[in-house]
Amino acid sequence: MGENYIVNEGKNETVTIDGVDYHRLAIKTHVITDKDNICDVAHHYAAEALKPGDILFITEKAVACTQKRAIPMSEIHPRPLAKFLCKFVYKNPYGIGLGIPETMEMALRECGTLRILFAAGVSAIGKLFGRRGWFYDIAGYKARSIDGPCSYTLPPYNHYVVLGPAEPDKTAKEISDRLGGFPVAITDINDLEGQILGTSSPDMDRGLLVKILKDNPLGQSLEQTPIGIIRAVK
Repeated sequence: MGENYIVNEGKNETVTIDGVDYHRLAIKTHVITDKDNICDVAHHYAAEALKPGDILFITEKAVACTQKRAIPMSEIHPRPLAKFLCKFVYKNPYGIGLGIPETMEMALRECGTLRILFAAGVSAIGKLFGRRGWFYDIAGYKARSIDGPCSYTLPPYNHYVVLGPAEPDKTAKEISDRLGGFPVAITDINDLEGQILGTSSPDMDRGLLVKILKDNPLGQSLEQTPIGIIRAVK
């Protein structure tokens, strides 16, 4: 592949964190589906571009799609509870979250009804004190990672609900092994917030990675760049 990376429109190539400059290099791929193996995809597009000291990062959606965790909307039949609970979800311009019956239904299946109900109750209390985010603190990363279709979602996933990836740490390690040991992070970053779902090594600094990727250099629309490289400037 060579150095076939790009900087997405509206994003800066370099950020400075704690006095260190980091390049964030986005890599364009084909539309990843459940027919793909994520280790093979990472190797095909990134192996030749990686240099010593680099970190590869991959979006959680790309990983989940290869794990058959992208569910067509037409196959999800929300229960009445899902239709009720989604009405109380805070809507923001950066993603649909659990704000539609289909995504809430998948949260109930992924996390369990009792946990979602408890999270909803805690969230209601939090709102009385002007606090947001308590729902996801209780429901956990599986709920937070569920993506629903938006107007800017890359087809065909504008008709899918995509769950968080299964076993993200294990998957990151498998990708790292395929790449000859380069560190790998599986990320859930959008234009509002971010978290690191999996790393190939427990020694990787997740807090630093979130700082480096906070502005979502891979983009959130039709960029088709689900893989990127973090490269410290020497």
